[in-house]
Amino acid sequence: MNMSWALVIWLSVGAYAFKMFGFVIIGSRKLPQALSRCLLLIPAALLAALVFNSTFTTGQSLALDERAIGLGVAIIAAWRKLPLIVVVILGAATTALLRALPLL
Repeated sequence: MNMSWALVIWLSVGAYAFKMFGFVIIGSRKLPQALSRCLLLIPAALLAALVFNSTFTTGQSLALDERAIGLGVAIIAAWRKLPLIVVVILGAATTALLRALPLL
């Protein structure tokens, strides 16, 4: 397991622990509305960071290759509100097709 996946696992465990700790400390009291909205955005931000890291980096350097175009196609498909499985298949198929094409 490489370092980034180990970090993801530890961050997930930490986030779960903080959430459980919050339930124990706060109990039945409600959080302020602004804090509740911010907490709802954390999983999306973490997922976006992981996708960006996997798409635009190779090793320790930035890379712009077929993965970026596949991600772009998936973003457009999600924006058009296609089902999740279609979004994933379109992104993966685009990336695979571009990798299979011979370089000019």
